[in-house]
Amino acid sequence: MTTATPIESQQTVELAPSYTIPLVLVLGAIPLLLVLPWLSLIIAAFGLFLLFQTVTIRLKFTPTALEVYRSEKLIRNFPYSEWQNWRIFWLPVPILFYFKEVKSIHFVPIIFDPKMLQTCLEQRCPRN
Repeated sequence: MTTATPIESQQTVELAPSYTIPLVLVLGAIPLLLVLPWLSLIIAAFGLFLLFQTVTIRLKFTPTALEVYRSEKLIRNFPYSEWQNWRIFWLPVPILFYFKEVKSIHFVPIIFDPKMLQTCLEQRCPRN
């Protein structure tokens, strides 16, 4: 774990979008269309849904909270003081971000820059 310098932890960082997972799902559904058309359509629809989310949703790490924006409108914030744990699943190819607050658990697909996500998490919410 790295520790944040006072200057780093005071800056707001907006994560860049990552289109990897949505595009892999949509493109992976194409060959499946020949074998299992109904499953292919479900996977493609999920990929398109994630693609839409990737375009419209932004995560910002502020000095005090993780903020979620949809098209420049703040829709939710998660103060770091309420976080108990976090984890990025399957580090070789990150696909899921999990974090637990005092009152709830959240699972978020990795539709953001995974390296910057991990860096921001380590700076703002170091794990014990």
